[in-house]
Amino acid sequence: MTKFLTWRKPFFLAVILTTVALCGWAGDGHDHGEAPAAAGGPTKPRFTATTEAFELVGVVNGKYITLYLDHAADNSPVKDAKLELELGGTKLSVQPHGEGEFEATLAAELQPGEISVTATVVAGAVTDLLAGDLDVHADTHADAAHGATWKTYSAWALGGLLTLALLAFAVRRLGAQRNTRLGGAA
Repeated sequence: MTKFLTWRKPFFLAVILTTVALCGWAGDGHDHGEAPAAAGGPTKPRFTATTEAFELVGVVNGKYITLYLDHAADNSPVKDAKLELELGGTKLSVQPHGEGEFEATLAAELQPGEISVTATVVAGAVTDLLAGDLDVHADTHADAAHGATWKTYSAWALGGLLTLALLAFAVRRLGAQRNTRLGGAA
């Protein structure tokens, strides 16, 4: 019985270690460290424009642009300001929606590319010209939403084939050792 157990221990140890090693194998971008915060969805295109007096942030949501105007010194909303916006050479009508918040409506959704933005701010006795760029990207994250890639599947398939090959090799080797011990070579 001890001869039977002596050849089985290394065999089972090799199978267990191979299985554990394959299960712990991390794919691209998986380091088993702290998980990054999950994104809530696609980000909306936005732009910023700053001067010594003002900061302007614009967020594009389809045909609508929401604008946030703050004082650069203390980040407080600019009260009673008038804002004129030019996007890619086209003037847009801007409506106030609260302290430091404005909204503009586009004729059509923006096409991918870089668009120049110019805003004129009149707040009391201060008039300022702000400029920035809006970089609109096409939706590029659609492939990532599908889950595993072909690389992941091929890595798992390769691991499974290697495990089967190791098992077949071990069974043949152990069978050959058993035949020579028992003297059953034909």
